[in-house]
Amino acid sequence: MPHVTAALPLAVLLVRHGATEWSVNGRHTGRTDLPLTDDGVDQAASLQPVLAQLIASRSPGGVVDPVVFSSSLRRARDTAAEAMPGVELEETHLLLEVDYGQYEGLRIDEIRGHHGGDWNVFDHGAPGGESVAAIMARCDSFIAKLERVAAGRVVVAFTHGHLSRFMTARLLGLPPAAGAAFYNDTGTIALIEQRRGALTLTGWNIRHL
Repeated sequence: MPHVTAALPLAVLLVRHGATEWSVNGRHTGRTDLPLTDDGVDQAASLQPVLAQLIASRSPGGVVDPVVFSSSLRRARDTAAEAMPGVELEETHLLLEVDYGQYEGLRIDEIRGHHGGDWNVFDHGAPGGESVAAIMARCDSFIAKLERVAAGRVVVAFTHGHLSRFMTARLLGLPPAAGAAFYNDTGTIALIEQRRGALTLTGWNIRHL
């Protein structure tokens, strides 16, 4: 599991995209490229001042110069455009949502009807989609990228619900199953910072300050 070194960012802000039709209906949305709803656009736009303050207060010397990444899926890119208009960002497949395979578009009750009442993506992955090991490998690749290009800086990553929970577990050195203990709403921010030589979760499900 990753450990804290001087090569890691000062802070990582993981932003879950705004609402889509499927997120509102509780349908698992992996690689289906849905747009934001009107409410989702509003959620994303409302994050502008929140992100600006979080970035400024955590930037060395008050220099607001974050490194920004986004999933290449539309709902994440559009959230970034609303929340940080005009910002230069790098799109990466490493921040894509989990590939749910056979479970794409299904609600949790439907999935458990097929798989059994104990199905959990953090334990089982998705048949025909990604395994837990494959998801965590993507997280590790993203963290390694941060060590190369974002040392000592603030990072903002526009991503998805389950992927952000896997990523949080990995950044904190927890097993993937720990991601099940986190839940984040659409249009919210997770804040992970270096504190006394360790990565620490200092904010979760942030929508307002």
